[in-house]
Amino acid sequence: MWDHLRAMIRRTLLALTLLAAPAAAQDAPITSERATFRVTTFAQGLEHPWGAAFLPDGSLLVTERPGRLRRIGTDGRVSPPLAGVPQVEAAGQGGLLDIALAPDFARTREVFLCQAAAVEGGALTRLVSARLSPAGDALTGIRRVLDATPAQASGRLHYGCRIVFGRDGHLYLSTGERNERARAQRLDDLAGKVIRLTRDGRVPADNPFVGQQGVRPEIWSYGHRHPQGLAVNPWTGSLWEAEFGPRGGDEINVIRRGENYGWPVVSHGREYWGPRISRDTSAPNIADPIHVWVPSVSPSGIAFYDGAALPGWQRSLFVAALNTPGLVRLSTDGDRVTGEERLLWGKARLRNVLVGPDGRVYLLTDAPDGAVLRLDPA
Repeated sequence: MWDHLRAMIRRTLLALTLLAAPAAAQDAPITSERATFRVTTFAQGLEHPWGAAFLPDGSLLVTERPGRLRRIGTDGRVSPPLAGVPQVEAAGQGGLLDIALAPDFARTREVFLCQAAAVEGGALTRLVSARLSPAGDALTGIRRVLDATPAQASGRLHYGCRIVFGRDGHLYLSTGERNERARAQRLDDLAGKVIRLTRDGRVPADNPFVGQQGVRPEIWSYGHRHPQGLAVNPWTGSLWEAEFGPRGGDEINVIRRGENYGWPVVSHGREYWGPRISRDTSAPNIADPIHVWVPSVSPSGIAFYDGAALPGWQRSLFVAALNTPGLVRLSTDGDRVTGEERLLWGKARLRNVLVGPDGRVYLLTDAPDGAVLRLDPA
């Protein structure tokens, strides 16, 4: 009875917060190495927001991990949940996770969602596509694009689930190894991989393992633990990935065709109870990360900054950090990391970061009463 009553109160309070007031500045200006900015609460009343994508009109689609999709207007007001969202496995780290627009969204209205799904035999990472209704209040034509099989009965961890389109027009999807380490190295298994597909779910003919017996042709790279960040470097066209280590050993990788990124054969991290995962941090035929954190920052979403609102941040990669909570700014030169700055450190667990059409940086906070924060030039 009391659990039911508490749930009713919580839903009521959440509904009231969705009547969010327009964005309002909260903090005094902050001076970083290359910019002075102010933190604005752009929208609030979101339950564990995870993925986000800007629509052509400047509004923002945001996923909530329990299984809702909302649209946030340019004034920061949050819509009711959109209709037609597929059912998700909202347990552990699962739920409704990333969202990305098709490159020709303005014509097709097509969106892609990554979710945890319950199937016979357990749970898995699932990629689906849908159409956003003309009114922007519903999804229609849900189509399953890929299940990262095999399903796993134990645990609801490490789904990965970030989506990005490359310059080649193909879709890239990250999958976690579901906290079963050996799966990351198995090539007959889609867990612990970066997957490359055409937008309709076919395997491109130039994928590295096409035609090999006993190997999944969808695989682009492997040996990943829990990759929650994917972004295309706008200056080089390369694909960058952020990956959770265990206790230490978080990584930034440049993802290349057919490469093995080592988990768990090599690692800078330790078991949560102390010992090293591996005696090796590098090995032949394994791609090294270009940046490592020891101790961890728990990196999630990433975004390159190429906006005009804060020009001092040009050519930076922003990394949303969960623990220690905050925002990491990495200076880059080509496909190298040349420096690191930590912003808003200890302030809020950040699940995702993206650059808006207005050139500002937007942050999704990972909390039951989550928000979208905006970094404005001061």
